[in-house]
Amino acid sequence: MVTVADLYDAAARAGLLTPVKAGALVVECVFRAPDETVLDGLALSRDYEIEYPTARLSLAAGDRVEIGGASFRVREVFALRDGSECRAKLARVS
Repeated sequence: MVTVADLYDAAARAGLLTPVKAGALVVECVFRAPDETVLDGLALSRDYEIEYPTARLSLAAGDRVEIGGASFRVREVFALRDGSECRAKLARVS
């Protein structure tokens, strides 16, 4: 049976994901920045967000992550679909 983590592994091998560092752990995640287009170019993303498999990473509001050398604070975390994935909204930290 194919799991969500397997799909993330395939996407990482294809170069579609971004490494996110949380403490000493580095996990490949979907990363969206405010200037990225979504919905096939019909809209702009308004928040920094990451999506990740819950089997690989556990985040809570207030946690810090590093993406591409920039620091972010987790604002909110939402479970997606059956709970095997989460979406975290982030705030960039200066």
